[in-house]
Amino acid sequence: MTSFCLEVSGSFACFTRPEMKVERVSYDVMTPSAARSVFEAILWKPAIRWEVKRIEVLRPIRWISVRRNEVASKVSVRNAQAAMGAGKGNLALYVEEDRQQRAGLFLRDVAYRIHADLVAAGDDARGNPAKYREMFQRRAEKGQCVNQPYLGCREFAARFRLVDDPATETPALDETRDLGWMLYDLDFSAVDDPKPRFFRADMQRGVIDLTKAQVAG
Repeated sequence: MTSFCLEVSGSFACFTRPEMKVERVSYDVMTPSAARSVFEAILWKPAIRWEVKRIEVLRPIRWISVRRNEVASKVSVRNAQAAMGAGKGNLALYVEEDRQQRAGLFLRDVAYRIHADLVAAGDDARGNPAKYREMFQRRAEKGQCVNQPYLGCREFAARFRLVDDPATETPALDETRDLGWMLYDLDFSAVDDPKPRFFRADMQRGVIDLTKAQVAG
């Protein structure tokens, strides 16, 4: 098991609260699942998994309200399968007929330091852990990624850099607050029906220590 630290930042972020059914409203800070997805965007293999241990908030929590145009529906899977079988079909969505305006409450000017352990989940990684450790190190140092990391929503791209020595970096935000219940991650034990898991997020001087999190289904 090897620990890595990344600093991620962006102009906007939205770590959507699942209880909001229509309008997008962000949690106050980055969720563990969003942090995990950043590491996976740089390196993901079936032989490894990422366990997020710590999230540090580096900038004050600031908000912005935005109204956006969205398409209300999506192409039917059944229609797509029929078109593939027939070799033709009408799969168009007409934006002017299907547009709706929604408000969103997003975060702005965000920056976090996220710490995670690279854990072997397959025989190859257990037998040769250095291969995956060096692979991630090399990719993160060069700014390479499999997919563009994002901050909750794909339209909010994240900048990232590998942090070699977190102790020498700027300290986290000097703020303590109870952030309430927050989405921790999805439990994929049942592949066809993943279940959300939540934890009580307690930020102490800008740091959320996930090793002390009490996770509930």
